[in-house]
Amino acid sequence: MKYKNPIRAKREGHGENSGFSLIELLIVVAIIVIIAAIAIPNLLRARMAANETSAAENIRTITTASVIYNTTYGNGFPPDLQTLGGPGPTATCDSAVLLDQILSASPAVKSGYTFEYTGGDGDALLGAGCTKKGFNGYLVTATPLVKQVTGQRSFCANEPAAIYFDAAGKTAPSENACVALPVLQ
Repeated sequence: MKYKNPIRAKREGHGENSGFSLIELLIVVAIIVIIAAIAIPNLLRARMAANETSAAENIRTITTASVIYNTTYGNGFPPDLQTLGGPGPTATCDSAVLLDQILSASPAVKSGYTFEYTGGDGDALLGAGCTKKGFNGYLVTATPLVKQVTGQRSFCANEPAAIYFDAAGKTAPSENACVALPVLQ
């Protein structure tokens, strides 16, 4: 039966275009699932690579801040990460304002990595105006929070400021263990 009024025909379900069939919808959903299955692992790998790059740069920032602290305050290398930070605006030996609060506050977690700083090679002479002795050496490490999710490699550095990496993602327990690792180029 042909209707002369097309609006009435559509309302009663007799029009030419009554919507998508179930098969058509299932095909579209299957295509979206296939595309997501291809794209999501690549996205996760890209995010992990970005976290690793950020961790290596943060290690470099900490080593640079440590050298600046050493030359500025005559207290050796800083006693801890908190000393490199500080609320500012005035920098002192105990609050050098060389690092942002995320890296200098405990726990130092940034971009999926945990950062740790330990002094080594004995105490330095106490600098003028300082309340905590610095060290003659240090070890700074960056370890992924969740291996294979936030990062794969761990990083470390000491006073020569070369950055080393561990492909297994383990934290270097000492300066000797750190310098035995491959150098990040």
